[in-house]
Amino acid sequence: MTEWECLARSALPDGAQLRLLRHVGEYAIYVDELELMTNRLHGSEDALADLACDRLSDGTAPRVLVGGLGMGFTLAAVLRRVGAEAEVVVAELSEAVVRWQEAWTGGVSGYPLRDPRVSVRIGDVAVLLEEGSQRWDAVILDVDNGPRHLSTPTNGWLYTQPGLRALKARLKPEGLLAIWSPGKDRRLTRDLRKTGFVVEVLRHDEDESALYSESGTHVLWMARHG
Repeated sequence: MTEWECLARSALPDGAQLRLLRHVGEYAIYVDELELMTNRLHGSEDALADLACDRLSDGTAPRVLVGGLGMGFTLAAVLRRVGAEAEVVVAELSEAVVRWQEAWTGGVSGYPLRDPRVSVRIGDVAVLLEEGSQRWDAVILDVDNGPRHLSTPTNGWLYTQPGLRALKARLKPEGLLAIWSPGKDRRLTRDLRKTGFVVEVLRHDEDESALYSESGTHVLWMARHG
């Protein structure tokens, strides 16, 4: 049996270790011992972007912020849904993940960073949102394994009421906040509504599609600026 090969490692600012692994054409990114993603299953990431972009009031030239590059599937799905005049910014904490996209993982997602509509900001998406003044048509967060399993501790702020208020302040009127999670989180749903968002909570099954039922394992929040 062929073992997983470690292609690269990189340290995050908090000291956690990112690793890129490969096994017979399959890639996986880990932070310490937590698997963040693979290229084998990415339907829910595609659905997150598809559902968010389908809800944009202007899909021809929107300004979209994608939190987290990963292997590029969320970004690639955004690019398939928006027009030629769109501006898409990816906030990625690790410069290594951007390098890995060009060297290895870009091939599985179609090299979305090569699209001229895309620019990359290296750094914490929470800091970018807290300190920036830009207004977005959509902010799509795929930076953690849900609000309870963070890639880096600073991301916890994003899911608090102060963080959600800051996110809301960075959205244009009728703008959309989309959040991915591997499981439900009633507190986040409650806090989104308390912050003034109009919230849809969708479930996604990798074998089917995004649903309003309880059959899906992944949870996708669509929160519109109210």
